[in-house]
Amino acid sequence: MRKIVYCLQFTVYSLQLIVYCLLFSACTETVSNAKQEAVQPRIYPDYLGVTIPVNIAPLNFCMADEKALCIDAVITDGHGNSLHCQGEESLDFDIDDWHALIGRNSGDSLSVTVSARYEDGWHSYSPFSIYVSADSIDYGICYRLIEPGYEVWSKMGIYERDLSSFDERALIENTQFEGCVNCHSFNRGNPADMSLHIRGPHGATLLRKDGGSFTAYNTKTDQTLGLCVYPYWHPSGRYIAYSTNTTRQLFHSAGRNRVEVFDEASDLQVYDVDKNELLLSPLLKRDSVFETYPVFSADGRSLFFCAARSSNQIDSIRYNLCRIGFDLATGSFGERIDTIVDAVARHKSVSFPRPSYDGRFLCYTLSDYGQFSIWHHEADLYLLDLATGESRIMEGANSEDTESFHNWSTNSRWLVLSSRRDDGLYTRPYFCHVDTGGHVSKAFMLPQRNPRRFYRDRFFSFNVPDFVIGPTRFNGREASRIINDEYRKDFGVRKEAASE
Repeated sequence: MRKIVYCLQFTVYSLQLIVYCLLFSACTETVSNAKQEAVQPRIYPDYLGVTIPVNIAPLNFCMADEKALCIDAVITDGHGNSLHCQGEESLDFDIDDWHALIGRNSGDSLSVTVSARYEDGWHSYSPFSIYVSADSIDYGICYRLIEPGYEVWSKMGIYERDLSSFDERALIENTQFEGCVNCHSFNRGNPADMSLHIRGPHGATLLRKDGGSFTAYNTKTDQTLGLCVYPYWHPSGRYIAYSTNTTRQLFHSAGRNRVEVFDEASDLQVYDVDKNELLLSPLLKRDSVFETYPVFSADGRSLFFCAARSSNQIDSIRYNLCRIGFDLATGSFGERIDTIVDAVARHKSVSFPRPSYDGRFLCYTLSDYGQFSIWHHEADLYLLDLATGESRIMEGANSEDTESFHNWSTNSRWLVLSSRRDDGLYTRPYFCHVDTGGHVSKAFMLPQRNPRRFYRDRFFSFNVPDFVIGPTRFNGREASRIINDEYRKDFGVRKEAASE
């Protein structure tokens, strides 16, 4: 019996070795008699001239035209070190060698020379540079994967990706219950504090604090419009800002923006985790104003949000960026609302404000109207300097297509942003560096082991990406048990009196 098992194991090993040899020998050639091209290569993804974190996964790429029979790349630094890789369809750099090379060149540039073999032979291209920033990036990102349609949704889930490798795992998928998962949020990237919203027959908001177990809450009360969505944690971890939105969807008969998602009503509230109370203010519950997308300032003393005058004309609803004071000790709001960015005066609309955690900047999306900018091809990212009040377009981060949702890394040097620049349909995650002076680098796409095959074969959009400082340690089986259970804990309410 042992001989049979041994023979089977040897046979499997032999087959694996044969397959490996065939794959390896499919494109292992010497670049010879190459035609020297005066231009830089067109590669996919476009990594030419990008700035990357010192701990990012290998930037594997292929030729953009898909006609190359073999691709070869040599990465060199200024100290005589190099990394060579060759592939038939896509480059696949050795991950240990990659990290060793970029680790030795923190704060310096690398030169990449690409050659590709076509039917007429080899072509070698002018080198391009990659700058390795000394600013590291967080452990990973979490995102929802969802089909980019708008009629129905089927399979979706929340996933976690290690940014230093290609490891991805599902936290929870809606195959484990009947419903939709969305609105995942962490306290400054710390997964110990987490909010996760579930819609459908088993609707609930799952909350955990300090890495404890999850509790399922019913966030709708008789004094609020509906369920709490769009969460954002206070830096203390004691409070979570939410909005409640009565949302509708329509379809344009012509034009670039075929789908429109808009609010018929929306208000803001802050949840006191310790006291299990929703804190309400009449200033944030005005019938004539739509308030949405609340976020706390870096010091926790203010609440930024978007506000628009209500209107029956969808394309005339435009949001300004506003701010109200917030007192951590008492959980009370300020007595006035300030307009920070008057987008309405420019016939524009603000959505998705996100302040950097060092309190220096605030990134927001600007589009022609409305607040659901993911369907607006004209949407771009802007950077507000909180010290001077000046806003400017983030040229390096933007493209000819949609840039929408975004989040900061915990060191406030990196942005992850949602963009449809790849094909106009699917939302992909991109990253850009923002230095202390507000200079923005060229954005680069999330690396994959085989990027063309990955992004072409995966029919899902990356939705609401957010950084995490470590593995979420999310027990999907336990979470699905809580979701499928009927028990829900109700939110209490504490209202502030209307000012006279």
